Amino acid sequence: MSTALEETFTVRPLDPVEDAELLHRWVTHPKAAFWMMQEAKLPDVEREYMAIAASEHHDAFLGLRDGEPVFLMERYDPAHVELVGLYEPRPGDVGMHFLVAPTDTPLHGFTRAVITAVMRHLFADPATVRVVVEPDVRNTAVHALNEAVGFVPEREIQKPEKKALLSFCTREQFEKAVSA
Repeated sequence: MSTALEETFTVRPLDPVEDAELLHRWVTHPKAAFWMMQEAKLPDVEREYMAIAASEHHDAFLGLRDGEPVFLMERYDPAHVELVGLYEPRPGDVGMHFLVAPTDTPLHGFTRAVITAVMRHLFADPATVRVVVEPDVRNTAVHALNEAVGFVPEREIQKPEKKALLSFCTREQFEKAVSA
């Protein structure tokens, strides 16, 4: 069951050069503290997303609503990026990050609609068996969102940049959570 808000989203590949200024505004905004790019300069953001674009194991996308960028989504292969050596990856595992654009006019339910749309996008690929996330343990807001779409925390892990809550969501867990 999708919401009307969720159905207004489209997703396109991120252009690391053309979209760099937009991303820079988003990732350096105070609400994006857990993105860990608060001090990044424009060339830093461009370089980061050029590296993602060049990777065969990591992709970045912009989510649009009525043609306007409203969220960033990253998809990665956790066997090769982010979680190497921190858990035992399974075939069909897909890692995910998402960031909702900062706004002065928040819309009730918007972030939940975004994460639901992101999950639908990931599970649209029949090869995706489960989605893996590793948010900062202090990011309680995203833990609640993750739980709302079916993620189950497994354990805390120590990454080089943060202590993270390793969590998983299968297609079945997602469908059950969003149909309730």
